[in-house]
Amino acid sequence: MSGWSAENVPDQSGRVAVVTGANSGIGYVTARELARRGARVVLACRSEARGVEARDRMAGEVPGAEVEFARLDLGDLASVREFAAAYPYDRLDLLVNNAGVMALPYGTTADGFETQFGTNHLGHFALTGLLLPALLATPAARVVTVSSAAHALANIDIRDLNSERRYRRWIAYARSKTANLLFVHELARRLAAHGSDVIAAAAHPGYAATNLQAAGPRMAGRKVAERFVGIGNRFFAQSADAGALPTLYAATAPGVLPDSFTGPSLRGRRGSPAPSWRAPWTRDDQAAGLLWAASEELTGVAYDALKA
Repeated sequence: MSGWSAENVPDQSGRVAVVTGANSGIGYVTARELARRGARVVLACRSEARGVEARDRMAGEVPGAEVEFARLDLGDLASVREFAAAYPYDRLDLLVNNAGVMALPYGTTADGFETQFGTNHLGHFALTGLLLPALLATPAARVVTVSSAAHALANIDIRDLNSERRYRRWIAYARSKTANLLFVHELARRLAAHGSDVIAAAAHPGYAATNLQAAGPRMAGRKVAERFVGIGNRFFAQSADAGALPTLYAATAPGVLPDSFTGPSLRGRRGSPAPSWRAPWTRDDQAAGLLWAASEELTGVAYDALKA
């Protein structure tokens, strides 16, 4: 993986990709580079204005790019179902579960779930399940879910998935990112048991300068914290282009293994893509199974195609 860059992304002609949160940051770069290599890319974004602006900007940066916008609000299961029902293609080569929120003040989604758990995990769990038929119908399809090194701050609490007992914004974020990895772990196991060649893998960007970090302080009115985040992004973080490389590697590089976790090579913060350390609890079969069952119940999305 040493020295691997966006220039190493293989030809994607004829492939269809869906990238959530593709209007900015790592999602935008991921979608742009896939389009640059010939993929037809669906920009799945909550805001129509920002999604359309991103589509137009991408078309200008990559002449001839096949990019389209489709509205998707991962914090609203009705929106997730509408997106999946309107998905116009009979194949899906790549689903990049990228969108997310980080360290927000306590809030709930349209369906009453704690915002970070509901958006980062449950929304993507439902989306992947609803798009599963298209993935299974596509040879060598991949599902790449973007987690975070911050998952190491906390394991999930299966008895309190919505942080109703006590809410700490960074712990809730970490739990949602652990949930992402447990989801990948269980999805990879179920795909293998089904005999499918769909690859479920995970990635994280390290410390990359995006809009994600400032959203929480801004929503809470914590101006000093927001300024601190801006300074950190400016002087210490790597660019969004660099932060997208682990995702692009997991999505396109040959030989990516199921349930792998790719991140930056230099202490997990910056550098070329490399296998990343993950907390042992993210490979806990029992926890993954319990989270899966709870997620099916909470979202009403059952992965029937993977059941015996």
